[in-house]
Amino acid sequence: MVTFWFIVIAFLWTGYFVLEGFDFGVGALLPVLSRGDAERRQMIGTIGPVWDGNEVWVITAIGAMFAAFPVWYSDLLSGYYLPFFLVVVGLIARGVGLEWRGKVASRREAALCDAGIFTGSVLSAFLWGAIFGHVVRGTAAATVIGGALSLSVAVLHGAVFLSLKTAGPVRARARRAALLAAAGAVPLAVLALPAVADAAAAPWTWAAATAATAALAAGVALIGRRREGAAFAATTAFITLATAALFGALWRAPLPGLTVAEAASASYTLTVLTWIGLLALPGVLAYQAWTYWVFRKRLTTAGIS
Repeated sequence: MVTFWFIVIAFLWTGYFVLEGFDFGVGALLPVLSRGDAERRQMIGTIGPVWDGNEVWVITAIGAMFAAFPVWYSDLLSGYYLPFFLVVVGLIARGVGLEWRGKVASRREAALCDAGIFTGSVLSAFLWGAIFGHVVRGTAAATVIGGALSLSVAVLHGAVFLSLKTAGPVRARARRAALLAAAGAVPLAVLALPAVADAAAAPWTWAAATAATAALAAGVALIGRRREGAAFAATTAFITLATAALFGALWRAPLPGLTVAEAASASYTLTVLTWIGLLALPGVLAYQAWTYWVFRKRLTTAGIS
């Protein structure tokens, strides 16, 4: 049961990083790619129907950690209280900006909403990488590299998502932005992933890190060839494989001096959680898949004044 719930939590964090990754990227690119209010609304419209559902993944992941690994949960959140607090501030600023952007009347208020979306997206994307980078390696350099990698990959992932979900000038700018973001993401991945795999000390994590780097390079090549769907699948594969390598390192020691077995709840608690998860998770996944299917079409600026 301990292994099963560790894998479940890794799955939930992976889903969060994949889905919120492009949300963060779109928010970070909002002032960069848009030319006027209509294009800003076009960009926000790509994530408007799904961003709040994407955030459910992190709530579920942290809730599962609280129930299945209470020692890990308490030590992680208390030990990294300030960065977690700043993540929450960033998520609130972004959420308020996204919710109120279509309701405000003046340009000044719209600009404040845009600033909240941008700042919250950049801050949260950077801090997630910084937190997990420090957990795995425990150095200031790992913190900075982890944060920079997380942010650059989010921008790349978001740019590819925008090129897939928009039409017109924003789509063309998004493709160019993806290539520029890759110039930072690829070297950082080459630098960071071997360190993560080394911390895990398991052959499969080296394979995951290598495959992740290959997927990232493939994504860059595909977006250069204007194959947006395949490029998005490649950046998604990178995030998935990189997160697998990360949790391979955390399996060895979720926090310094703490083993997974020491962090876990009692067997009875894990059994009850398993039944709850088996009943609830399929419905949540089905609903979110249906949401993405409904809002699958490209967005244009037509009809946006």
